[in-house]
Amino acid sequence: MKLSGSVFKYGSNVDTDVIIPARYLNSSDPRELASHCMEDIDKGFVKKVKAGDVIVGEKNFGCGSSREHAPIAIKASGVSCVIAATFARIFYRNAINIGLPILECEEASRRISDGDEIEVDLAAGMINNKTKGETYKSLPFPEFIQNIIDSDGLLNAVKAKKI
Repeated sequence: MKLSGSVFKYGSNVDTDVIIPARYLNSSDPRELASHCMEDIDKGFVKKVKAGDVIVGEKNFGCGSSREHAPIAIKASGVSCVIAATFARIFYRNAINIGLPILECEEASRRISDGDEIEVDLAAGMINNKTKGETYKSLPFPEFIQNIIDSDGLLNAVKAKKI
């Protein structure tokens, strides 16, 4: 699966409270959550993000509370993938469980800039920065995780007997 879009770049320790502020956790509707995604770190995010865009963070992306709302808000906003040097483990699992592709790649995290146009080949783990003419290598997902992503989440993969 290949994804492409513009980059929204953030730093280290982007926590779940800025991904989706606690004041909006009274809803579990993905569209409602998406309408407040990243607003405490980037007020204009929801007005600028387009389907297929990519979030790039640095270290420890998704730290903080274990709320599933954070990756749901990101995915529902239209973001096709999140790339970071490292992810908080619970965010990583929550993202995979809902079918949001996330890749760990320190070089991509360092080299990609806000607004760059990138293409991601999930099967190969390749990240192509079309703006800078650079390519970065991430580990591709193991087959069972790729099946979850391809099924749009763990529950769908289980129903389809893909895992």
